[in-house]
Amino acid sequence: MADRERNLMTEPGMPRGGVDPDPAALPAPAQAPLTVASSQPGTITADVAPPVSGGDVSSFGGGKRRVGDKVFATVASGASGLIVAVVVLVAAFLIARSWNSIAHNNASFLFSHAWSTSVNDLRFGVAGLLWTTVLSAVIALVIAVPVAVGVALFITQYAPHRLARPVAHVIDLLAAIPSIIYGVWGVSVLAPHLTPVVRVLSNIGLGLFDKKFETRNVFNAGVVLAIMILPVITAISRDVFERTPRQNIEAAWALGATRWEMIRLAVLPYGRPGVISGAMLGMGRALGETIAVMMILGKVSGFSFSMFDGGETFASKIANSAAEFSTPLTTGAYLAAGLVLFVLTFVVNALARWIVNRRKDFA
Repeated sequence: MADRERNLMTEPGMPRGGVDPDPAALPAPAQAPLTVASSQPGTITADVAPPVSGGDVSSFGGGKRRVGDKVFATVASGASGLIVAVVVLVAAFLIARSWNSIAHNNASFLFSHAWSTSVNDLRFGVAGLLWTTVLSAVIALVIAVPVAVGVALFITQYAPHRLARPVAHVIDLLAAIPSIIYGVWGVSVLAPHLTPVVRVLSNIGLGLFDKKFETRNVFNAGVVLAIMILPVITAISRDVFERTPRQNIEAAWALGATRWEMIRLAVLPYGRPGVISGAMLGMGRALGETIAVMMILGKVSGFSFSMFDGGETFASKIANSAAEFSTPLTTGAYLAAGLVLFVLTFVVNALARWIVNRRKDFA
């Protein structure tokens, strides 16, 4: 027993005589390291390995860049700058060549329907051209957008994989058909079949539906344009619908939604900005279409608001009157019309960009 007491008294940290030790004299217990979830990130230590050097490039993006990276960055910057320069040069060319004709114009350029390019009495206005161009493009959008969205939803949400790919390829092939083929088909095949529709809608009246021409009218041109822009809107809508976050779709399924409810709650809200941008891109194509519209629309002497009347768009007017490009003043009148079309397409693209930027959920 004496030996046991003597051993206890000689243990480290125990004073002789069996007196309780001073707490301050005891060794501090080892503390466990802080976890990653600590609220004091400054106390967390991590072993950071040095960057791995490979060539002249650091793994953290520092250091010198490789020659290939420099060349690629230069080429990409030059390509973007070239596109901007081309657009600026086109605008400058249109303004410079049309300014003299606009200055000698004896009619209101923006609000007149007259068009006479005689050098002695230059009178031209773009109001009629603007109305026909915008009206045909709007008709095309009203027809093409619902069909394109339906086709895109069928390919991405309903059709089996073995059927979705062929349907998508067939829709994309519509963009490869030349516009002159659309024009010939629209005049000889489509227009006679649309005559009953024209007769029914003409009973509405109201100026917009007054029957003038049964075949070569703005309505038929809009239907042909709808078929031409359908591949563009379908391709963009299909791509956006396929990128819908999977968790959104699974959340809709978990709430007991049907397939249509899942599409309405998850797919359509996410893809709406993409559909809008695709529609505006298709509208830009419709605004500038030339050959097909020139073949379908019938020429008229006056101006009419009716969609069943003939007329000319900016592009068809310039193409039909190419033989009149004899003097600078005459040519400048048509270039002034081209300048308005140039600005119109910019406005459409800017509007599409503004709509898409408002939708923060689009990526």
